[in-house]
Amino acid sequence: FKGGDTCEYLLSSGRFLGEKVWQPHSCMMHKYKNSEAKNCLIDKHVVFIGDSRIRQLFYSFIKLINPQVKEEGIKHGNIPFEDKSASIKVDFLWYPEVNGSMRQRIKSWTEGSVAKPHIIVVGAATWSIKIHNGSNEALAQYKINITSIAPLLEKLAINSDVYWVLQDPVYEDMLSESRKMITNEKIDAYNEAAVRILNSSSRNSKAKVKVFSVSKLIAQETIMKSVDGLHLPESSRDTNAMILMNVYCNKIMKPIDGSCCQPQPSLTLIQKIAFCFFTLSIIGYLIISLIHRNNYRKNKSCTDLESGEEKKPAISTPNVSTLEMLLHCFCKLGLIMTYFYLCDRANLFMKENKFYTHSSFFIPIIYILVLGVFYTENTKETKVLNREQTDEWKGWMQLVILIYHISGASTFLPVYMHIRVLVAAYLFQTGYGHFSYFWIKGDFGVYRVCQVLFRLNFLVVVLCIVMDRPYQFYYFVPLVTVWFMIIYATLAVWPQIVQKKANGNCLWHFGLLLKLICLLTCIYFLSYSQGAFEKIFSFWPLSKCFELNGNVYEWWFRWKLDRYVVFHGMLFAFIYLALQKRQMISEGKGDPLFSNRVSNVLLFISIVSFLTYSIWASSCKNKTECNELHPSVSVVQILAFVLIRNIPGYVRSVYSSFFAWFGKISLELFICQYHIWLAADTKGILVLIPGYPMFNVLVSTFIFVCVAHEISQITNDLAQIVVPKDNSTLLKRLLCIAGFFSGLHFFSAMQDQSRH
Repeated sequence: FKGGDTCEYLLSSGRFLGEKVWQPHSCMMHKYKNSEAKNCLIDKHVVFIGDSRIRQLFYSFIKLINPQVKEEGIKHGNIPFEDKSASIKVDFLWYPEVNGSMRQRIKSWTEGSVAKPHIIVVGAATWSIKIHNGSNEALAQYKINITSIAPLLEKLAINSDVYWVLQDPVYEDMLSESRKMITNEKIDAYNEAAVRILNSSSRNSKAKVKVFSVSKLIAQETIMKSVDGLHLPESSRDTNAMILMNVYCNKIMKPIDGSCCQPQPSLTLIQKIAFCFFTLSIIGYLIISLIHRNNYRKNKSCTDLESGEEKKPAISTPNVSTLEMLLHCFCKLGLIMTYFYLCDRANLFMKENKFYTHSSFFIPIIYILVLGVFYTENTKETKVLNREQTDEWKGWMQLVILIYHISGASTFLPVYMHIRVLVAAYLFQTGYGHFSYFWIKGDFGVYRVCQVLFRLNFLVVVLCIVMDRPYQFYYFVPLVTVWFMIIYATLAVWPQIVQKKANGNCLWHFGLLLKLICLLTCIYFLSYSQGAFEKIFSFWPLSKCFELNGNVYEWWFRWKLDRYVVFHGMLFAFIYLALQKRQMISEGKGDPLFSNRVSNVLLFISIVSFLTYSIWASSCKNKTECNELHPSVSVVQILAFVLIRNIPGYVRSVYSSFFAWFGKISLELFICQYHIWLAADTKGILVLIPGYPMFNVLVSTFIFVCVAHEISQITNDLAQIVVPKDNSTLLKRLLCIAGFFSGLHFFSAMQDQSRH
């Protein structure tokens, strides 16, 4: 931790990821859209002063506001630009030399009540070198002129953003004869003079003229592509313009994926309360631990002098174990949440943009799949989708999704479509697992519901408080929570139809199918009636949970994307359990699921279906069109995988303990990645060890997995305490939880009021 200003890093250092993606040192750069640029620069006046290189930067800058602009202005003259819709004025002023004329123009803005530009970008030197044939006298005059201009720029920098653009290197082999005197040696001398004079004239660091030196680094990599050896290629100057936009706009627009130049957010009232709570928990746990240690020493086994026998003290722990366990859990959780905050809210660790390459995605995938095979073990039971198998399924899917996120593979459409199937497969398991439990057990008690809701939502609720994020931000948890409640409501409402009841009368099976048809009808209606869906989830208090950026559109989009797959999971569970009850399938160790002939036919159809879907997904050209088809066709590949995995007896009898271990903490892995593995709410990558990308990933991954495992343990321990089996105690706990959320809502309303 160098404690440096990320703005300074953005203006002075960085590197290329690939050929065109610029990565500033230690922070992330946002790619501004036209609408965002207009919102940032509304009612602003921007001035570019200098030579033809500054004119290039001017054009790239205004194209961020209006991409339709053409470079048709006078080459050696002033060029105005105005966007009347946002009241933005951007002017280019032709001053190719740092001389008295430039000084007079800058001085005019410092006098009287003349309107000053909000942003001033200045730079020039190559004309001085060219006109005076690279003479030392010209360099001496350049120093004198900058010395006279520097105080004026400093004065302007008190109320405006002033940038001095250093001169980019040239590609000397491509320069025309009239420009041969412009050498990199001369350019370096002019740049050195400008930096020394501007830095020495700075008396107030807050009003300092910002030196735009990053363009030199960009030019060093790209000047070979220049058409004349002097002017930068278009992609390079566009990068410079985007950097300039980030320097000025990030502190105004506060984009999530633009961490450069953003100040650390101040703590909210709820975050302060959470900090106090965790601090008290840590202190309380330490006090109780010290008391117990002292009691242990006092009651330590000692030898009876008369009998020579050892006396063993009777220590009663049950009275204090619950409180101690509670404080112990919150103590660990407090330390973990501190790490979360430091990683993704404080400006302590570096953050970098993602950059996708095929090798960065597929090589780790191959590696973990090979690794998983080495941990093959026999399953305890050989039923279809047994516990070890579902944990394994969740595990390898979660690892693939993690690699997908850190590699930025969402930009590659075929990979995106296959990852959508993996997310759908999680929801398929939700439908399959919860339906199977309620159908077989017939347990619709409050205890079961509270246990599931607590385990799903505990970590997300804590992160919403600590990281100041809305519930819908962690979209997958609201998704599985709502689907669990839909499954519960479908099966729990009258008439309650469970396996025990259906075994007595086959007509109950038709009753259950009727319920499932009603559920499918409701899903279909809501998916094509956005208005009705939004009305349901816009009612308070649902709106507090499902709104993101002031509306529930994001929630509707996420729900709609996999709307049928939970139903498919429930239907598959119903058919499978019905076949199992009638002994129409064979689940013995090593036995194929059906007769050899039927098994071979189904296996062949499954493999063809699986490959057909992959071919279709790989040939996708339009994300929107493919997303429209996805809800209806994703089940094809999911069912194909289930059958391929379970029809052959041997394949069904083994599992990978490596994947299964990750599967047990898959929910925690999915949520924790937002803040302590990725960065800027998944938009970038957390950098704990700068300069060593592979080593950084190894270290951050190790910490990330350990934290996810620890949070899983904490959640399980707290679930036993917070959600007891005794109904009267559970009711009291539910009242306490209702009070907690009421308090949370009250403080949230206070926060919103203070913000407005």
